[in-house]
Amino acid sequence: MQGGPEKTTVTGVEMFKKSLDHGQAGDNVGLLLRGLKHDDVVSKPGALKTYERFEAEIYVLTKDEGGRHTAFFSNYMPQFYMRTADITGKVELPENVKMVMPGDNVNAVFELISAVPLEAGNLGEANFF
Repeated sequence: MQGGPEKTTVTGVEMFKKSLDHGQAGDNVGLLLRGLKHDDVVSKPGALKTYERFEAEIYVLTKDEGGRHTAFFSNYMPQFYMRTADITGKVELPENVKMVMPGDNVNAVFELISAVPLEAGNLGEANFF
């Protein structure tokens, strides 16, 4: 379903390796969906918007906090982890910021190699090692 929203059909419902006729609130079920691929996201129609480019304020963890040992510069390409997505992206620093050191806060623009659903305040984390 690469490239945007699509409707699909549930072809099966399973819970603990047993087929069910339906699931209900609170059930932990697996859904078999026609045309769904491994990295696709399922949601109510219109509930999510996907982004390849966004701006965010970040804090860069220090070495002692389990983060970076060295600075990074504009065009750095870390791995981003957003829920179950693992995706490469590029960091664009503001013109007045030449580098970011561990322990710094910075507003930056991030560009991912493909669109993912994002919500304000819930961007996940990036592996800046």
